Amino acid sequence: MSSTSPAVAACASALRKCRWRLLPFLVLMYVIAFIDRANVGFAKNALQADTGLSNAAFAFGAGVFFLSYALFEVPSNLALHRFGARRWMARIMVSWGIVSASMAFAHSATAFYLLRLLLGAAEAGFFPGVILYLTYWFPARVRGQAMGTFYFGLPLALVLGGPLSGLLLELHAPFGLQPWQWMFAFEGILASGVGVIAFFYLTDSPAKADWLAQDERAALLDELGRDEHDKRSHGVSSLSALWRSPRLLAFCVVYFTIQMSVYGVVFYLPTRIAELFGGKIGLTVGWLTAIPWLSALVATWLVTRAADRTGAHRGLAAAMLACAGCGIAASALGTSLVPVLIAFCFAASGFVAVQPLYWTLPTNYLGGIAAAGGIALINSLGNVGGFVAPNLKAWSERAFADPRAGMLCLAAVAIAGSLMLVWLGRATRAESNDRLPAA
Repeated sequence: MSSTSPAVAACASALRKCRWRLLPFLVLMYVIAFIDRANVGFAKNALQADTGLSNAAFAFGAGVFFLSYALFEVPSNLALHRFGARRWMARIMVSWGIVSASMAFAHSATAFYLLRLLLGAAEAGFFPGVILYLTYWFPARVRGQAMGTFYFGLPLALVLGGPLSGLLLELHAPFGLQPWQWMFAFEGILASGVGVIAFFYLTDSPAKADWLAQDERAALLDELGRDEHDKRSHGVSSLSALWRSPRLLAFCVVYFTIQMSVYGVVFYLPTRIAELFGGKIGLTVGWLTAIPWLSALVATWLVTRAADRTGAHRGLAAAMLACAGCGIAASALGTSLVPVLIAFCFAASGFVAVQPLYWTLPTNYLGGIAAAGGIALINSLGNVGGFVAPNLKAWSERAFADPRAGMLCLAAVAIAGSLMLVWLGRATRAESNDRLPAA
């Protein structure tokens, strides 16, 4: 099929429409999801002051979210595969918004733990559901860019969410609420509202997209069909084969190290900047914490396009995860605001950009229902890192009696993950199964 054929032109036109219709809304959903997940870091000081939560109790509550999240990931993604993204994404967002708003009533350690567990169960399946959903719409040759655009939601959430959360913490809260209670209530209601819109806006698959012309649908479905055939021939496309695949375990472990680096920083970045800035967490600190996420936006845009152009997804992923580890270490060793902010810029750029690159690896290997189960399993086990990270940080600081020890341990985990990506690439090439396409 020549580059000037009508089918190629129709597929290109279809992909442009898919990008403009789907990706901005998915980014919006991710922004709200991450704000609701990370706002507990902004509420930390006020929440502890009002409720008497200890640092250890806060760390446990912040991380326990990921236990219920991990438990319900696979069944949630299989339900999405069964019932369709439109219905299931709407259900997820509405339910997690209600629970997130209820965090305003977390007046004790028990209530805090319970609501964080419920929030994890409600949100379970959102992220792997979107990753799976993107495989329904974007062929392998452009999937890195599509996932990179979706991942803009992470830094955007922290660019926008930091100042938003900081502003809400400074405003006079209505209805007799404390500012931290109002922050949880407002951001939770926002999530439920977007969930209702998702029910009417999303389309389950290209075959049901009446906003694509007939020739565009046919050309896009044809290329996606060829990708799926390639996975059946050289990858895994059934649940029985999935559970026997040793590569699945390797994917899970690598993603675990990525999530350790992400949440070890996200939960404590506002507090660290406030310490160096010499003030409380409010609007100014919110704007300062936005700087690393702006650098992550630029890095993700550049790196994912370079990866799709060259096909070097795995090598660039390893380099970006190593960058994250070095940045995390430097943020712990810095003693003044500007060097620490620069270090966080490297850390954020690394652990944001690595993720869309990473997800091209399992999505090019898993097909059919194995993709639904495998993506969810990788995400669920990997996200246990979100539970381990704050607790490892707290434990290592106590064990070594050094406030820098926690971030240095997380930096070492990120470097280990980078080395595992290099090893995984060599093992895959040895099997002659590394089939990452270049655009």
